[in-house]
Amino acid sequence: MRNRYLDLLRAAAIVRVVLYHLFGWPWLSILLPAMGIMFALAGSLTAASLDRRSAGSVVTSRLRRLLPPLWLLALVAVPVMISTGWAAQEGGDRPWSWKLALWILPVGDPPGSLAAMDVWEPLWYVRAYLWFVLLSPVLYLAYKKLVWAAVAAPIVLIAVLDKTGFELPLGRADAAMWDFATYGACWIAGFAHHDGRLHRIRPSLVTAAAAVLGLAALFWLHDHPGENGYDVNDVPEAQALWSLAFVLLVLRWRPDLTWLSHLRPLDRAINLLNARAVTVYLWHNIAIAAIWPILTLVALDDLENFEGPVSLAATIALTGVAILLFGWAEDLAARRRPRLWPAAPSPAPAVPAAPAATAPAFAAAPAASARPSAANPGSASTAEPVPPAPRRGAQPTDEPAVSWFGNSERD
Repeated sequence: MRNRYLDLLRAAAIVRVVLYHLFGWPWLSILLPAMGIMFALAGSLTAASLDRRSAGSVVTSRLRRLLPPLWLLALVAVPVMISTGWAAQEGGDRPWSWKLALWILPVGDPPGSLAAMDVWEPLWYVRAYLWFVLLSPVLYLAYKKLVWAAVAAPIVLIAVLDKTGFELPLGRADAAMWDFATYGACWIAGFAHHDGRLHRIRPSLVTAAAAVLGLAALFWLHDHPGENGYDVNDVPEAQALWSLAFVLLVLRWRPDLTWLSHLRPLDRAINLLNARAVTVYLWHNIAIAAIWPILTLVALDDLENFEGPVSLAATIALTGVAILLFGWAEDLAARRRPRLWPAAPSPAPAVPAAPAATAPAFAAAPAASARPSAANPGSASTAEPVPPAPRRGAQPTDEPAVSWFGNSERD
């Protein structure tokens, strides 16, 4: 059974990413720290998988879901970049080097031409996600031993990096280290969401902790604004604190969203965004970059007051085209039957059966012979069945973890 609240969180994060890349409004990074949410949801899913299967099979499964959509993008983008002068550009990475293999296994940021920066720049998230998956078996063991100290460790790491100025020798490795320090606490907080520790903390205590973290983030952002002003995406220290504060609050909350099934357009949109999350992330920036060339081609580039609405509509339309053309790769990666537009409505929530008539208070208790035995094999036919005890560490059925990459894991 899917958790519609988590589906809604992921859909909201995807929409926020698209709007931020389209309009660049710094306040969006404060309103909804989308990447922190997505790393937390991914951490919860990964922990659920590690409780069910071996570490090797979990890592293999996660990579299988992640890489094919990236490879499809590479098959399109790399030849186009090479044919449009990537090899002759001044500065930046060259196409004919070992770095081209990062499009196959992105342990570092895949390279690209400077003219096509909109294609490869967002792939830092794919690289960061891959490293979190590879490290998760060790991180999950550390979390089981240290619990909340493990959540706090990346925050301590980012403070150490800030104070010491420590750098790794390779630029790509240094970027990976900073992304781990920035979002590691959110990923490990996802472990606490999965095993229920976060939910067992009193709401007042979670709110207080989130308030302290959030105020510290805003204080740091005020004293160390980024290039775009008060934008936490430009300031890793503020991003780490603000994202963790937000994650603790939204994952502690468990609202009932069964009403979503009655709002069919919204319900379908959430289902589509969850089923095509990777495709939207990989291709939406390309759609944004293509807006003005297309509008110029059709002589609609002088929009004046309508620039914002037209740009938004064009982004949605072009991203929709990308979903139709390339979204099937996500189905194949998840070993599902390929679908063109997976926006079917969710099934209506089941109506609980009416409870059986309650026996009067003075009725006699069932005899011990009501349990089946060799002497009375049919005696349990009217006894209430005893539900099986949950497996130790198993994910509760009402809390299926989800991540950016794919739906609830069933493979």
